[in-house]
Amino acid sequence: MYTENALSFLDATFRGIYPQDLEFRLQAEERLNQLTMPHWALGDLMDLAVDLAGMTRSLRPPVGRKKVVVMVGDHGVAAEGVSQYPAEVTTQMVHNFVRGGAGINALARLAGAEVCVVDVGAVDDFPELVANGSVVARKVGRGTANMVYGPAMTRTHAVMAVEVGIEVANLLAPEVDIFGTGEMGIGNTTPSAAITAVLSGRKVEELTGRGTGIDDQRLRHKIEVIEKAIARNRPDPKDGLDVLAKVGGFEIGALAGLIIGAAANRKPVVVDGFISTAGAMIAQSLEPFVRDYLICAHQSVEPGHGVLLNQLRRRPLLDLNLRLGEGTGAALAMHLVDAAVAILTEVATFSEAGVSGAE
Repeated sequence: MYTENALSFLDATFRGIYPQDLEFRLQAEERLNQLTMPHWALGDLMDLAVDLAGMTRSLRPPVGRKKVVVMVGDHGVAAEGVSQYPAEVTTQMVHNFVRGGAGINALARLAGAEVCVVDVGAVDDFPELVANGSVVARKVGRGTANMVYGPAMTRTHAVMAVEVGIEVANLLAPEVDIFGTGEMGIGNTTPSAAITAVLSGRKVEELTGRGTGIDDQRLRHKIEVIEKAIARNRPDPKDGLDVLAKVGGFEIGALAGLIIGAAANRKPVVVDGFISTAGAMIAQSLEPFVRDYLICAHQSVEPGHGVLLNQLRRRPLLDLNLRLGEGTGAALAMHLVDAAVAILTEVATFSEAGVSGAE
């Protein structure tokens, strides 16, 4: 069980989360209906503009200050050989993020977004990177336990991981208009597939993909590993914290918390790929209104990702066959966020432009 103080912190955060503002949605829709173009001619971008107005309570939604938060955690289940890469790549990639050489760095720079790396569950402590401010230290544990043999973490640690995400959101909110979710953790498509199976009730084999590019034999093994973990731990699909604790990951919990914290601060959050969307599902299971602040960036090639998006009832903005993670899809989708705001704020109405409307 978690402490009374922890419960109070989570409950206080949940109490600060409200649905999108209906009045601002209606005002945005009214303006968009009058723009100098056929009715709703820019489709999903106009829907996104309405959402942004409702999220931010503004007809000029602030989205200029962008930050992709990369949550880092290692996974005990990586010892089962479920990934194409060894577990030490998590640490190596954190150094690559800090040097600015990863995919997320390139795409975030292009989108005008900053990258914030948070250690919530890595095996390494990154003392030099923490000391110089390159990595935010919020470690809950040095990697999860191997979920094949028991819970990935305790329920208390699951709560702590969610709290980390909320605290990071609260810390960054004064300087951020819109968040993007990112992650790094070798093996983390395995707990994500397990979470998806538990929360959707679908078969593991329907939801499990190749992650880092594993072959057919290793894919079959990965499916067996997930099935064993679920059978061993029997997570309760009605209890998001139980699911997180038994078959989740520290960075997945922190992503859930970041989404919860963003919603409490009335900040839009662009959700990246499969792992980030698993975090979003955990967040929604704890507080359903967080859904009102989600912008789902894309649908990845991982088969479970589409299932999660359907459960969240959110349509992805992009479908580019991505499978990298790191927050790369979120960075790409931030260009569409800018486009949606530009449509709402810069395109003239028929009356403003002196153009005849439809007859």
